[in-house]
Amino acid sequence: MTDTAEKIDYSKTLYLPETDFPMRAGLPQKEPEIVARWQQMGLYRKLRASAAGREKFVLHDGPPYANGNIHIGHALNKILKDVINRSFQMRGFDANYVPGWDCHGLPIEWKIEEKYREKGKNKDEVPINEFRKECRDFAAGWIKVQSEEFKRLGIEGDFDNPYTTMNFHAESRIAGELLKIARSGQLYRGSKPVMWSVVERTALAEAEVEYADVESDMIWVKFPVAEGPAALAGAFVVIWTTTPWTIPGNRAVAFSSRYPYGLYEVATAENDFGPQPGEKLIFARRLAEESAAKAKVTFNFVRDIKSDELAAVTCAHPLHGLGGGYDFQVPLLDGEHVTDDAGTGFVHTAPSHGREDFDAWMDNMRDLEARGISSTIPFPVDDAGFFTIDAPGFGPDAEGGAARVIDDSGKKGDANERVIKALIARHALFARGRLKHSYPHSWRSKKPVIFRNTPQWFVHMDKELGDGTTLRSRALNAIDETRFVPAAGQNRLRAMIEQRPDWVLSRQRAWGVPICVFVDEQGQILQDDEVNARILEAFEKEGADAWFAEGARERFLGKKANEPWKQVMDILDVWFDSGSTHTFTLEDRPDLKWPADLYLEGSDQHRGWFHSSLLESAATRGRAPYNAVLTHGFTMDEKGEKMSKSKGNVTAPQEVMKDAGADILRLWVMTSDYADDLRVGKTIIQTNVDAYRKLRNTIRWMLGTLAHDKGEVIALADLPELEQLMLHRLAELDELVRENYDAFDFKKIARALIDFANVELSAFYFDIRKDTLYCDAPSSPRRRAALHVIRNIFDSMVTWMAPMLPFTMEEAWLSRDPSAVSVHLEQFPAIPPEWKNEALAGKWKKVRAIRSVVTGALEIERKDKRIGSSLEAAPVVHVTDSVLRAALDGLDFSEICITSDIAVDGAEGPAEAFRLPEVPGVSVEPALAEGTKCARSWRITKDVGSDPQYPDVSARDAAALRELGL
Repeated sequence: MTDTAEKIDYSKTLYLPETDFPMRAGLPQKEPEIVARWQQMGLYRKLRASAAGREKFVLHDGPPYANGNIHIGHALNKILKDVINRSFQMRGFDANYVPGWDCHGLPIEWKIEEKYREKGKNKDEVPINEFRKECRDFAAGWIKVQSEEFKRLGIEGDFDNPYTTMNFHAESRIAGELLKIARSGQLYRGSKPVMWSVVERTALAEAEVEYADVESDMIWVKFPVAEGPAALAGAFVVIWTTTPWTIPGNRAVAFSSRYPYGLYEVATAENDFGPQPGEKLIFARRLAEESAAKAKVTFNFVRDIKSDELAAVTCAHPLHGLGGGYDFQVPLLDGEHVTDDAGTGFVHTAPSHGREDFDAWMDNMRDLEARGISSTIPFPVDDAGFFTIDAPGFGPDAEGGAARVIDDSGKKGDANERVIKALIARHALFARGRLKHSYPHSWRSKKPVIFRNTPQWFVHMDKELGDGTTLRSRALNAIDETRFVPAAGQNRLRAMIEQRPDWVLSRQRAWGVPICVFVDEQGQILQDDEVNARILEAFEKEGADAWFAEGARERFLGKKANEPWKQVMDILDVWFDSGSTHTFTLEDRPDLKWPADLYLEGSDQHRGWFHSSLLESAATRGRAPYNAVLTHGFTMDEKGEKMSKSKGNVTAPQEVMKDAGADILRLWVMTSDYADDLRVGKTIIQTNVDAYRKLRNTIRWMLGTLAHDKGEVIALADLPELEQLMLHRLAELDELVRENYDAFDFKKIARALIDFANVELSAFYFDIRKDTLYCDAPSSPRRRAALHVIRNIFDSMVTWMAPMLPFTMEEAWLSRDPSAVSVHLEQFPAIPPEWKNEALAGKWKKVRAIRSVVTGALEIERKDKRIGSSLEAAPVVHVTDSVLRAALDGLDFSEICITSDIAVDGAEGPAEAFRLPEVPGVSVEPALAEGTKCARSWRITKDVGSDPQYPDVSARDAAALRELGL
């Protein structure tokens, strides 16, 4: 060995990776620093400036509720929105994101009331605008908290200028939308059964209701036939219900002409209060025996009953005479909603307490009046759940006072039991029992609701609007013109619009935008443009509080103040607020546009925000405020169960970010199928941590290698085949990335890029090229080509993944070029079409198939400790398939297999040779490489020492050392 060789530390002559990009991410510490940098540099403003003049892409934010810390569902929702906005921004659009908040309504009002109750304070004794100010301050506080939590997730948007439904301009615009609807004749005051929360003392929309299992009383009740065919004289029509308390509100019994009915006589009875032998009862034929078993009786069949006979029947009310009431006729009505799969085939109809009951009653109203039957719908239950004077025997004049359906705490009152006892006393009860079933509850108080007839404000769904359309037809047409992702959302929303009743807008609360109209004694709305203008001007300057201020009536009515106009004090359903956000956000901000390109929320918003926005916009503009609707599922624990604090299975985004980082949460979202319910928990988060670590290491290796890059651009034709193959793969991935960002299929992108990093880069291309990159001379064409390709891979990978993992990709981008501003100001790279080379890809598919047999054989040799490294091997590869063998022409196959030498022939390998069944025609005989191990590259070659100046290295490495001047 010469003196020169003795002095050389070969490790320092290699182009080993050099980077400050740490292997350990430290995301919980690093990410807040990046957030601070973005805020300090004004990234949002720079994004807007860089996108000036581009086509706008607008994802309108569905407003979260400003009443608490964000949860994992918020994180899922906002991450999806952020990825979409960033991906469009980096593909040539101006994707301005304006976050928003829903601020009015019961949840906030409820919180302030709770504080009052704790202090023994009565809400009704506090001036309403003082109370509203407390609600406003409460919401404002949570908006600040949630803003910071969203920014910590990496969400980029105009957080300095968000929209809020309690902003004065917003309140004025919401009121203006209501007045448009009123002006067009679509708003009316009516009386219908609505879902009512006794606990919260307000009507609820379907979107404010969730369902939970409860155990209820169920009863079978006998209605005596009062008039009808002689053959049915003395018989009873039997109904079944799970709401005994609604019996005082009964006004009809529904049957179906689609099913056969029969008359039955009780043969035997084993009960204390029910039917006795000789009684005649009418049932649907299919349900008679099942009903008999419930009452512990046996029947004898008497005769069939035709539907026209039933239509001629009028019954007496089973509570006839109680409290001096119920002396009206109870007609039988043919109803489409009647089924014969449960009950008796007859449906108790209380139009005060159910939508189908109300509709059946209204559909038959003219016929009933012609028969002398009053069509008046009673109000049997008040807002506190007590029976009224419209329920004789159970109201305030009854012995023991008014019965109650539900009390203030949401618990069952005494109404059911008192009604059942009254029925027993009148020999009107056929049977009773208990049933576990799903029942509506308020999603806020978690307490059961009731259906009760109340005066409310509605929007007509089926009133002709002067252009041959109705609100329903407009909404249905808009659905047909909207893109839905997933597509099933279209049918879901369509079914809801097809079936929904008139839209109830009013709520009997304090915190919200008022239904700012004046009405006369008949409920007719004042139509006066000057009055409306005064209202909207005041709301713009002072907010909706102006409606509740002292002297408001006189202020707004002006000269009409002496006329008998009454000021409506109900407030708007908060869904009307959020359904109007498109007006004061998309229409009123010059940096946005109307309609939105996309609305994105959870699948429950088909009956919520998507629904109310569609109706509001269709009512005032004739179309939807969006071109596309995307829905995601709900978050569940790892077992697929709903999260709850009591179960201890809640995954809080704050904790995940504290322990692992926001990019880990984002990776979880990106690798999940968000169209279905998403599972999350410690194990799943750890899986994403592991996947992230591998991806980060790939990026880190590229950064280290590119530390030696001079930025040289090599012509495609001058690149080795392996480099051309990698550029082909970039071209393929570019198509996949762009196509699936458009399709919102992030899982496909994430999976493809992660697999590319792990399988095609780390385990294939980088593994092969490490020897060249580390050991070749600076002038090596092969090394220069590899650096050129790795630079393109890095630029592509980091920008493609920047929308998904904004913190990590920002860190990587700035590590590569500290003078750069931000990766998020970049565009996805323009991939030259000539990079696409299907023929080359086909050839290399064969090469990699042969290589897989070689690596399989070497793995066994390594496992059995016959070799330590693949560089110790020089296998013999037998390729009998001439097409496969031709794919290796012109290639250094030992380099591709990372061996020191390799031999390839067309002979059939011996029986003991290694084979893979999926690659027929290829076999491998392991063999050890011959020669000496190079002290610099560790390859075993026969030319080590061929250069006397460098006696312990190969000729290639000696040339590199000489070029390095060593």
